[in-house]
Amino acid sequence: MQPDEARAAFTEQITALAAAGADLIVIETMSDLYEIQEVIRAARQACALPIVASMTFTRDDCTVLGDLPEKVARTLAETGADVLGVNCSGGPTQLLRLLKQMRSATPVAKFWVKPNAGWPEQIGGRIMYPADPAYFGDYALAFCEAGADIVGGCCGTTPKHIAAMRAALDTVPGGCGPAVGEISLDTDAEEHTAPPERPSQLAQKLADGKFVIAVEMDPPRGLSTHKLVAGASLLADAGADVINVADSPMARMRMSAWAVCDVIQHQVGVETTLHFPTRGRNLLRVQGDLLAAHALGIHNVFVVMGDPTSIGDYPEAMDNYDLVPSGLIKLIKQGFNVGMDHSGTSIGQPTDFFVGAALNLNPPEPESEIKNLHRKVKNGADFFLTQPIYRPEDGPAFLEKYAALHGPLDRPVLAGILPLVSLKHANFLHHEVPGVSIPAETRQRMEKAGEDAPRAGVELAVELIQKIKPWAQGIYIMPQFNRYDLVAEIIEKVKVDK
Repeated sequence: MQPDEARAAFTEQITALAAAGADLIVIETMSDLYEIQEVIRAARQACALPIVASMTFTRDDCTVLGDLPEKVARTLAETGADVLGVNCSGGPTQLLRLLKQMRSATPVAKFWVKPNAGWPEQIGGRIMYPADPAYFGDYALAFCEAGADIVGGCCGTTPKHIAAMRAALDTVPGGCGPAVGEISLDTDAEEHTAPPERPSQLAQKLADGKFVIAVEMDPPRGLSTHKLVAGASLLADAGADVINVADSPMARMRMSAWAVCDVIQHQVGVETTLHFPTRGRNLLRVQGDLLAAHALGIHNVFVVMGDPTSIGDYPEAMDNYDLVPSGLIKLIKQGFNVGMDHSGTSIGQPTDFFVGAALNLNPPEPESEIKNLHRKVKNGADFFLTQPIYRPEDGPAFLEKYAALHGPLDRPVLAGILPLVSLKHANFLHHEVPGVSIPAETRQRMEKAGEDAPRAGVELAVELIQKIKPWAQGIYIMPQFNRYDLVAEIIEKVKVDK
């Protein structure tokens, strides 16, 4: 359903309610911030009655679409709600926490709070709620002291719960709400006293309009990093701007990617981009790993889904995840980079991650890829790395389709370059790797090269790079079979041709 269709449906209902004599429009138990905005607009269009707009949150203190309490409060107020609310969700403890967070963002707003009677559980075939009336009475005072203007109960509450709340509030007839200046979050977060971080070198080069060269490297299978450091040094000397470090490529056990990033940055002196798959990580692991990477000085991250464990060394390993790539982009850009974790709790100093995302310029379903691309853009992706391409026209063709629907893509695109080393290699990629299509003339050229196929692969890559420069802001080279010598040659030729 489109927003205007939703608004029309809500307008019809609200118009009827207002005509029947309603005194107040209550919009509650809403989980979608976009939807509740349309209801508020519909109410404003249909009548002049006061509006209560109340959202519900998941156990991790965000909406089902990942919106944090502070953003919800600001959005509801800006859209025109007279009273901002939170209801249902969990029990009184969670809603008190949510109230404080929402009120910190909109301190002069009026608030309504209606918790469930705790988290429900099934006992003897019945759904039961654990919080008793006395407990609700205690929290009525806590809500009042935190700045709530209207309190009540949602699922699992009874007349006894409401009576206990009323009795508790009657013990403070003079009122108990805080002054605006007294409102603060109960948090043990550090003060934001650290100096602001400088943009990463990758971010700065792209902002300056430089043609950037990124090269992917795989972590070692064991403890030794000698070959890794030697390869990174060769690439850096050739002119690579940044080294991308893959995380468990093909779902095979390797050294931690962020440890490899740290080794390369300290021993080679070239900046890295950490590949960060969401697969196999829950929310705790995702956020802990992000903080660890930032503490090590790794500020570029490339968010991907990751390879399924079923194709790797440990097919029986856990493959669960809490976030898809677009959700992780949103967590980083709208959470960590403004100083908050996924639950809305302060992390102290904000991070300054520069976030990349994946893009397929030759997708089997362009409409789906365009939809995913637009979602990543809206959630804050800073740049895009594409899957390997072998036709320079693939880029403009796809980007024109995107522009027709959403306007020109305003984020840098680094085109994927996968140098060929033999005819067998080219045929394998063309016939067996999804999303890779190699023109017949390219495969014929590799066949004619014979034993000189690796050299032909270098020439083809350099020619392709020259042709994509009009629309790409850089290249993302994926060496095959650890042939970093061939990639170094490609980089040197591209640098000379500038």
